[in-house]
Amino acid sequence: MTKHAARPASRRRNRTLMLTVPLVALALCSWGIDAARAAEPGKDATAAGLPRILVLATGGTIAGQADARATGAYKSGQITGEQLMQSVPGLDKLAKLNAEQISSIGSQDMNDKVWFALARRIQDPFDKNEADGILITHGTDTLEETAFFLDNVVRGDKPVVIVGSMRPATAVSADGPGNLYEAVQVAADPRSRGRGVMAVLNDKIQSARSITKTNTTSIETFSSPNDGPIGYVDTAGGIRFMTQAASSKRATYPLPAGEQLPRVEIVYSHANMDAVPIEDAISHGAKGIVLAGVGDGNTSKQALDALEAAAKKGIVVVRSTRVRSGFVTRNVEVDDDKNGFVVSEDLNPQKARVLTQLLIAGGVTAPAELQRAFTATW
Repeated sequence: MTKHAARPASRRRNRTLMLTVPLVALALCSWGIDAARAAEPGKDATAAGLPRILVLATGGTIAGQADARATGAYKSGQITGEQLMQSVPGLDKLAKLNAEQISSIGSQDMNDKVWFALARRIQDPFDKNEADGILITHGTDTLEETAFFLDNVVRGDKPVVIVGSMRPATAVSADGPGNLYEAVQVAADPRSRGRGVMAVLNDKIQSARSITKTNTTSIETFSSPNDGPIGYVDTAGGIRFMTQAASSKRATYPLPAGEQLPRVEIVYSHANMDAVPIEDAISHGAKGIVLAGVGDGNTSKQALDALEAAAKKGIVVVRSTRVRSGFVTRNVEVDDDKNGFVVSEDLNPQKARVLTQLLIAGGVTAPAELQRAFTATW
């Protein structure tokens, strides 16, 4: 553990007690909050320099509530964003908060419609100068995909922070309150500008491009395997960014018309693989196929032949890897130039899929143009 990540045990215990007790109390009352009588987040905030943070809630474990079906069981998205903000003391000293509910789902059900709604609701107050930052509450399962999608479509340099938790709001040791407090800190900090979409969980600030979930249940689940966190944050020590903000945000992609991105399938490579998964994806109308390949984005000869045939039909083929870290490189084990393939650089399959969808939606389908777009994400 680095000196930035180290936290005295007593400080963690104190913070956990301070931040989780209000949530437990609310849970015992079945979250029966009278909105007319409850303290509204930001109500005590004066206009004297406090940033305006718009909170967009989507559901997830952070808004989960206990379920009697089993020990530790819960239902995602049962608690509103406003209730979450009300349950964490001290937020009104950090920013003037306004919470809106975009959806109330577990992030395994995240979809294009919610993504588009988030993107529009973020861009509008930024364009009208009605918010200084955005905070999104989200489930952890697809948090990295939502963050990466928004990082590629939201214009401007104001901070967008996405936050979640591994334990539900009603858990005795819920991690949501601490994550929420720190996420508001980051969203409200002027040094957060120009850093793209960031995720704040477990005292770390990580970029949308690099973050990925690495453990099924541990609160120490999110990491950035190839480049590490861009910063650290806690309630006592404040924010420590480890990288410089970009002088200008890279180009973003326009939202396509309608509420749906093109169909792009991920095909997972394994021993004794044949062409069936690829042929099935094509038969269901896939405009692109991302290979979660073995090693350096490789797969069996049968599967490679099927992917080459797909590319010749105009279907976009992107080689990624099922391996947790490292880059997929062109023309080493596979003749990408000959086959018309694109490599994902270090983007994992789920993020490579998102970028492929945006590119196809924007009319970019030539392999050379696609490859330049993937390389430009650095």
